[in-house]
Amino acid sequence: MVRVFAWSLCIGALAFISACDSQQSTDFASPPSADWPLHGGHWGNSRYSTLDEISTTNVTELGAVWKTELKGGVSRDVPVIVDGLMFVPAGGAAVYASQGNASDVIADTGEGVGGITALNAATGEIVWQYTPRGGAGVSVLVKGAAAGEGKIFVGLNDAHVVAVDQKTGEEIWNGRAGADPVPPGEFIAAAPVYAKGMVLVGIGSGDAGISGRTVALDAKTGEKVWEFRSIPGRGEPGNETWPQDTDAWMQGGGGVWASQAVDAELGLVYFGTGNAFPMQGGEVRAGDNLYTTSVVAVDLETGEYRWHFQMTRHDMWEADVGAPLVLYDANVNGEQVPALAAMRMDGNVFLFNRATGVPLHPIEDLPRRQVARLHSAASQPFPVDADQVGFPCVQEELVPKGFELGCFFDAVDFDDPSLMLPGSATRFAPMSYSPDTNHFYITGTVSAGWTRRARDPFYFSGGSTPVPGIKSYGLLVAFDAATRRITWQKEMPRPISNGSGATTTAGGLLLHGEPDGNLQAYDVSNGNLLWQFQTGAAVAGPVAVYEAEGKQFISVIAGQTVWSFALGGTLDPVASGPPQPGSVSGFAGRVVPTTEILMADEQVSTISLHAREKFTDNYALVPVRARIEVGDTVTWTNNSEITRDVTAEDGSWASGPIPSGKSATMTFNAPGLFTYTSKEHPWIYGQLIVEE
Repeated sequence: MVRVFAWSLCIGALAFISACDSQQSTDFASPPSADWPLHGGHWGNSRYSTLDEISTTNVTELGAVWKTELKGGVSRDVPVIVDGLMFVPAGGAAVYASQGNASDVIADTGEGVGGITALNAATGEIVWQYTPRGGAGVSVLVKGAAAGEGKIFVGLNDAHVVAVDQKTGEEIWNGRAGADPVPPGEFIAAAPVYAKGMVLVGIGSGDAGISGRTVALDAKTGEKVWEFRSIPGRGEPGNETWPQDTDAWMQGGGGVWASQAVDAELGLVYFGTGNAFPMQGGEVRAGDNLYTTSVVAVDLETGEYRWHFQMTRHDMWEADVGAPLVLYDANVNGEQVPALAAMRMDGNVFLFNRATGVPLHPIEDLPRRQVARLHSAASQPFPVDADQVGFPCVQEELVPKGFELGCFFDAVDFDDPSLMLPGSATRFAPMSYSPDTNHFYITGTVSAGWTRRARDPFYFSGGSTPVPGIKSYGLLVAFDAATRRITWQKEMPRPISNGSGATTTAGGLLLHGEPDGNLQAYDVSNGNLLWQFQTGAAVAGPVAVYEAEGKQFISVIAGQTVWSFALGGTLDPVASGPPQPGSVSGFAGRVVPTTEILMADEQVSTISLHAREKFTDNYALVPVRARIEVGDTVTWTNNSEITRDVTAEDGSWASGPIPSGKSATMTFNAPGLFTYTSKEHPWIYGQLIVEE
């Protein structure tokens, strides 16, 4: 049902009377100033604001002015602001607002799945709320809304888009972006983009064996105008990169996970696509598998293909082009060129002429570790003479002993039991481009993961098994668009390749939210931390910058709370943020009181809808963490297909070889905390807790 609350835009909020009669005049092509109408700020996704009232010289005077709590759902959205109103597609149950020290329940959405909340952008008061009909709600993956033509657009978790009246919250239309009927697993994966009378959305269901696509709906009616499928059909250009003797191409892939970029002058829409399906099962889909893991440009009016560049050929690493593409103007040999920047998950930045798709700088093909059975690509593209965020291969100091250390895009088969690959260096967190500095500002991660493969190509185990002792940290990076060099880089305490990303301003600030709840402001020129504020919850969504009642604000969503900041704000920070994991991984999973431990594990895929068989992990311990009492005898039963052993890391006890189908026992007569591994397979780690 639709619920509209009684704070009339014109009656209940006098500050907005002038907005009631005004027409939205947002320039979607230019970096935003007073408004922030799209997820990326404008069509170019630069996340740069021209407002400079808050700057490096006075940011220490920044404080929270208001906060509004949306009960019912943690949000990864960025607020959208137009004509003095803020729109947040999140929340259900009760909604609270606080100014100064007052806090009251001011609206009740009842039970439901959440919808859109409109706030007075200057005070945080609720103006109206909307809940979609039919039980469908706003997915946590959507990450925001879009404004245009006096409407607010948001995608739902049933692959529909709704348009509501910007002033009243009344539903205008509900349009289907997905298939009819919508198959299980199909959903809208990112904030919509309004452009030239159309609403652009991405279907991000490639992981479920459904073809991803970009869809354009008529902004007035919600009718579908065109769609571009990431996987070309038989007879279409690109289908030849899939097996011609099977229907592997029909199983999908290429989900569109980020909001589109638009160049209305060129008449082009740009988007990145995700991995092929099955994710790790390269053996059933020989070829490059277009247009997965690619940058794609299509015609704005028709959706017809214009150009593409495949970032990862024959992807088997879930190498989604997941961060929004950024449009900017580049100087190439003294000439201004319309350019596009794309981040790959390994931390490489690719720059293109966005009119033609021609790279602005040379790109070379470099060989990678091969597995012929998987039809792995012989090479992958890399920018020539450019810095990379993070490292191309696992650094030895990051991981415990016993593993084989690999590099990005090394092929992994089921008989590679100990390969450690780098974790995603850059992923979904959006970067920002500042025209003042001609730099991109990027948040990334240095990490590693034990990467596994099942025999079943349709099985996906999540890519890695938790291992104690793996170190990880984040990176905050300034990347020069002209030289393609890193100008400055800060090591951050936690991985940040997902989450808030970066927003920059004409005031020389880089704004970023940390997983520990701190909203931070840095100097774009040198990376110095100038200010931070504890919000009390992980800041998972990007920062928006806007102007209301003649004052500049900075706003972010932390957990269930929308915060807005301005110079002179007086609200206190929260005393502490959410609990944070350490920078070194520990043992994962619960501690099980037992004296019986198995040495193999049968797992069932939790992601793929098509897995046909279980994954028997011959290099496991079940449970990984066991608790016993002094005097207990522990039995290790080798139910794997290979000979195994268990050996205390401190050398105090060892089982010797345990053949398949046999057991070994040991009695523990003193308390202790033991990490144990295997002489033959030193990458297997277990924990035994002996208590009085």
